[in-house]
Order: sequence, then C-alpha cells, then structure tokens
Amino acid sequence: MIHRLYEYLLMREITTPPREICFMLTAFDLRSAPERINEVVRWSEGVPGIGMLTFHIDTDDISCVMPFIDDLKEVSRHARLELHLKDEVFLSGEGLPVLIVVGRSGREEITESIQKIADEGIDPCDLTEETIESHLTFRSAPDLIIKTGGSYLTDFLIWQSVYSELFFLDVNWEFFRKTDLLRAIRDFQSRARRFGA
Repeated sequence: MIHRLYEYLLMREITTPPREICFMLTAFDLRSAPERINEVVRWSEGVPGIGMLTFHIDTDDISCVMPFIDDLKEVSRHARLELHLKDEVFLSGEGLPVLIVVGRSGREEITESIQKIADEGIDPCDLTEETIESHLTFRSAPDLIIKTGGSYLTDFLIWQSVYSELFFLDVNWEFFRKTDLLRAIRDFQSRARRFGA
C-alpha cells in the first residue's frame, strides 16, 4: 500500500521524462530476474513521454542467455521488440519500441562501422561524425542510462551515450521496483543537461 502511494506521488512529479532510457544489465541480472525486463517495459508504458527503451545484457557467452530467450520475447506481446543476439535479429510486436541487445560491445559496433565505411571507399578526408553515425548498428541515443547493483558500466553505445545522464542504484536488478524507475526519472528531470557545452 505504501509503495502504491509512493508511486502515485512520484508519477505526479514527472512532467518531462527522458525520451529514451537504456538499462545496463549482466547475464547474472537476467538469470536472477528474467521477468523484470517485461515488467519494466509495462511500467514505462504508463509514463507518457517515454518513446524508447534499450536493454543491454553484457556477456561473452550467449549460451548462458538462451534459457531466457522466451522471457525476453514476452515483451513483443505488447511492445515492438527488436532483439539482437550477436548477429541474429528478432523483430516482432507493436507499440513502444524496445531494443534488447545481448553480447555486443560499443567497440565492436564502432569497429564494424569503420569497416563498412572503408568497404564503401569513402575518402578519410570526407569522414564526418554524421558518416560514422549513419553506419552504426544501433541508432538509440539514450537520454538516461540506468545501472543497478553498482557503478560499473559497459562500453555499449559508447558513441551514442556521450551526452546521456547516468543513474546508479545500489539495489540489484532482481529487487528493482517501479518506484526505483520513477525515482530515476524524477532525478533526470532535476538535472541541467549541457550536451557538452
């Protein structure tokens, strides 16, 4: 009952939520609470203004995630899911865009982008930031990155997240609640974003 009241009070404070939110997770997070991603998507659908969610699952061993693929695909029942498993892509559903990326790093993405540019024979003198961005695999540019269980971040979206706001929670992913999400959004609203200025 207290949590419901707190959720209500937090929701009343939210006026300008981030357009895009990214959650940095580990394979252990997924194993400990495979249903949590779908719950977070549901919670986010109830916050007007949120336009996209990204979940990165950091792992070098895709096989440890395979038992939970059906849990991840549950998201497509009510949202537009784009699921990346290394080089395989699963697309399904309609609604809030949700990107789930397993086992990819930002370094890999930038390296692949440069390789594509080289294959196209683009003169290095003509290379611009826009050229690189147009060759990146993931076009998500999160306004807010949420990391549970400490302050360690991966290099995922290392190019796209240069101006992202970071929110770290001591609570582990399996204990992440709707109130934690709303607190992160409220905190985001209070920050003066400078976008490198």
